[in-house]
Amino acid sequence: MRARRRPHRRGLAGAAAVLVAAGTLAACGGDDGGTPTLTWYYNPDNGGQVELAKRCTEEADGRYRIDTAILPRDASSQREQLVRRLAAKDSSIDLMSLDPIYVPEFAQAGFLAPVPEDVAERVTEGVVQSAIEGATWEEELVAVPFWGNTQLLWYRKSVAEAAGLDMEQPVTWEQIVTAAQEQDVDLGVQGIRAESLTVWFNSLIESAGGSVIEGNAEDPQNLELGLDSEAAVAAAEVMRMVADSGQAGAAFSTENESASAAEFEGERGGFMVNWPFVYAQAVSGVEGGTLDQAVLDDYGWTLWPSVVEGEPSAPPLGGIDLGVGAYSENVDFAYEAAECITTDENQAYYMINEGNPASSAAVFDDPEVIEEFPMADTIRQSLEQAAPRPQTAYYNEVTGGLQREYHPPGSVQPGETGPQAAELIAAVLRGEQLL
Repeated sequence: MRARRRPHRRGLAGAAAVLVAAGTLAACGGDDGGTPTLTWYYNPDNGGQVELAKRCTEEADGRYRIDTAILPRDASSQREQLVRRLAAKDSSIDLMSLDPIYVPEFAQAGFLAPVPEDVAERVTEGVVQSAIEGATWEEELVAVPFWGNTQLLWYRKSVAEAAGLDMEQPVTWEQIVTAAQEQDVDLGVQGIRAESLTVWFNSLIESAGGSVIEGNAEDPQNLELGLDSEAAVAAAEVMRMVADSGQAGAAFSTENESASAAEFEGERGGFMVNWPFVYAQAVSGVEGGTLDQAVLDDYGWTLWPSVVEGEPSAPPLGGIDLGVGAYSENVDFAYEAAECITTDENQAYYMINEGNPASSAAVFDDPEVIEEFPMADTIRQSLEQAAPRPQTAYYNEVTGGLQREYHPPGSVQPGETGPQAAELIAAVLRGEQLL
């Protein structure tokens, strides 16, 4: 627990926070006697971050206030808008919600204000290791972990039982593919040419003991890729096994997370790797009368499948970190606000109301969190094992190359696709090819 942080009350009706359009610049001083105004550029949600801005404005007790500015919905567009502003040294960006995949790029470009040493100690206390790694660049914490998503292996209890699988023990990709074939059920995996594919491949190679980037992540001319390793071959073998299994569905090469979730709710639902939103979606379906309670009761969950039998998996890491703009005129207040936003109480509120898992391990013991997320402990375990996606300032080039060469999964050739992807990524980084 973060004992050094002050608790926050839940009902803060008198707090002031204004939702402004993404293109609107906030003034450095407010209209209430010179109170500094912090602008928090945040990713779209159902209002949870605006509520946290209200709470922390009241907590500041007049020393500063937090206004909010909404970013575009998809991560790449969020990155584009923030990069454009920060490259122009926009001082209106005090706080920003950052996808961890872009943290190295922003840090390398000097867009993030250094995290004070005492702040770094407080905001990492009790935080799951993967979330800390995702907010770190060149061995220094450069952003504040906020929430940290991960994928689980979801299964129909009836299917696993009929297949004779003991889901209390770790299972492998080969086991669930075989079980899906024997029971003739669907295996939900995201094979679309999008970030989902990079998420899948990265966790496969990490689970096999390798990494997409093995070293020298800073120099684009000499990026050290691990795509010709034994682990990369093992990852490709799993992708091809799933594609050739006959259980991934005819639309596998265009399947995203929502399609997998809908498939899993159907009569042929069997196994699926996906984010925790699928459970809340199923609960809503039952409440709305579109899903039978018996289907929800048949939902089971466990850790992401292993690639190597007897070795733990490295599940995907998602989530959001809080960055403080390098050109902010209120850096100290911005870090104070970031600490307020990420208290255990506020993370619990955000997880319950938005469905996004916390980065603080203690939150998963909150009774209200457990009530909403019966799989809370499994999510925490998954976050402890999770691996960030390739950490490099050139992430767009890396993920673009992976998506080009590893799609469709049915065309992947173990031992060949990896070197081809490495060659493409290197050529793009040298400016010799375009994605």
